[in-house]
Amino acid sequence: MSDKKIALVTGANKGIGFEIARQLAKQGNTVLLGARNEKKGEAATEKLRAENLDVRFLKLDVSNPETHESTRKYIEENFGKLDILVNNAGVSLDNQVPASQGTLEQWRGTFETNVFGTIALTQKLLPLIKKSEAGRIVNLSSILGSLKWSSDPASNIGTFAFCGTAYNASKAALNMFTVHLANELKDSPIKVNCCHPGWVKTDMGGENAPLTLEEGARTPVLLATLPEEGFTGRYVYLDEELPW
Repeated sequence: MSDKKIALVTGANKGIGFEIARQLAKQGNTVLLGARNEKKGEAATEKLRAENLDVRFLKLDVSNPETHESTRKYIEENFGKLDILVNNAGVSLDNQVPASQGTLEQWRGTFETNVFGTIALTQKLLPLIKKSEAGRIVNLSSILGSLKWSSDPASNIGTFAFCGTAYNASKAALNMFTVHLANELKDSPIKVNCCHPGWVKTDMGGENAPLTLEEGARTPVLLATLPEEGFTGRYVYLDEELPW
């Protein structure tokens, strides 16, 4: 068993997830890099290992329950606990599609990964997180999931200029799961929070995004490493609390 903190980051073969894995590993943690594509996941892992970081690849498809079980088994057999779970994996299938035109296929596909798969994986791994002295669960949400700002006439978040309604709704649902899980675990050492990483230069964010990957990973890494006196059940970007 390892004395290091063990962190799992989903969807970590590229983008924000990859940078979160890098930053957590640079802090001396053992990082499990979860990715559904084995070839890309292995390549990403080797890139980080070349930086002398303790990173290990796990084949993990958030929408595939079989990989949830294999992940749980691997962590239990090799480490006996999980200290940090960063639910980063997500999809956006209805970019710039108006609410009246989004298909049920888009909605179901979006929720399958962003909500149902994320919840199922978290529930599967929660017994291992409870074995940690200071478990941390971080859900990658988005400012687009804010009902307050989506309904504000002065805000363009409620339009389809960004991601589509299915994506935004999936993040609002993830926010609700975060709040209720945090409330359930409030008397334990586990802290559960969700965050907006910012508008980041990724495949989803596009080249016009103002933030780098390093800047986008900052908030989730802060939440993943909160001290004992840190908060739980919050929706944040850096040190700013966001409206639900």
